[in-house]
Amino acid sequence: MRNIQAYKDYLEKERKYSRHTVLAYVNDVSEFREFIKKEFEEEFLDVVKYNMVRAWIVMMIEKGVSNNSVNRKISSLKSFYKFLLKVKVISVNPLVKHKSLKVAKKVQVPFSEKELKQVVELTDFPSGFEGVRNRLIIELFYTTGMRRAELIDLKESNVDFYNKSVKVLGKRNKERIIPLLPVTIELIVEYQRLKKSENILSESEVLILSKKGRKISESFVYRLINDYFSSVSQKVKKSPHVLRHTFATHLLNNGADLNSVKELLGHASLASTQIYTHSSLAELKNVYEKSHPRNLK
Repeated sequence: MRNIQAYKDYLEKERKYSRHTVLAYVNDVSEFREFIKKEFEEEFLDVVKYNMVRAWIVMMIEKGVSNNSVNRKISSLKSFYKFLLKVKVISVNPLVKHKSLKVAKKVQVPFSEKELKQVVELTDFPSGFEGVRNRLIIELFYTTGMRRAELIDLKESNVDFYNKSVKVLGKRNKERIIPLLPVTIELIVEYQRLKKSENILSESEVLILSKKGRKISESFVYRLINDYFSSVSQKVKKSPHVLRHTFATHLLNNGADLNSVKELLGHASLASTQIYTHSSLAELKNVYEKSHPRNLK
C-alpha cells in the first residue's frame, strides 16, 4: 500500500492530474493488487512478473470486460510501474514488452445543428433558477467545449464579463481562456440574478449550484444532458462529452482551423483534436461535390 500511496502523491503533486484521473489510476492498480493477492497469494506489487499481469488480462476478458477497458486498466498499471522504475523501487518494468489489445475504432456521432436548436431554443425549460441553470449548463458545453469536470469546478471569479471570456482549469492544472458568446453572458447574468433573488446560498465559490446551494455532481450533469437530448435525438450516446464533440465538429464544419479548435478544447497535441475531423468530412464532401468542375457537368 505504501507504493500505491506514493504513486498517488506523484500523480497529484508532480503530474498534476485531475482528481478524477488520479482516482481511476489508483483504483486500477488497487484492483490488480487484490487480484494477485487472491490468485497468486502475493502481497507486494514490486515483485510482480508479467505472467501475473497476463492472468489478470485473461480473467477480465473471460468476464466480458471490453478490450478498451482492459487497455485502460493496463495503461494505469504501466504508469505505476514506470513510477516504481523512476524511484528505483524496481529495476525492470514487468510490462515493458506488453502490447495493447486491438480495439475497433468507434465513431462518435455529434448532435446536429437542428438538434441543438431544438433543445436550446425550443425546449420549454422550467421557470426560475433551475430552468435557467439547466439551460446555462447546456449553453456552456456547446459554446465553450469545456469538459464536464471543468464545468463543475468553474468558479464565479473565472468569468470575465469585461473581456467576455472564461478561464478554465483543465487537465494537469493547465489554464486556458475561452471566449464567451453574448447569449452565454446574458444567461450567466440572468442565472446569477435568480440565484440571488431565490436566496440560493453557498459557502463555495463554484458557479453552477444545485437548488440547495451545493456543488453539482458528475452524474447530475450526465443525466441532465441525456434527459434534454433524449427528446430530440435518436443517437445512442447523449452525454456532456458528445456536446464537447459537437462544439468541435460544428466549428470545423463552419471553417475554423484545427489549431484554433485544439486551443479551445485544451488538447496537448493536434492528434487529440484530429479525431473530430471525421465528422467534418460529410460537410467537406458536400462542398466538394457542389463545387468541383468535374461534378458540375
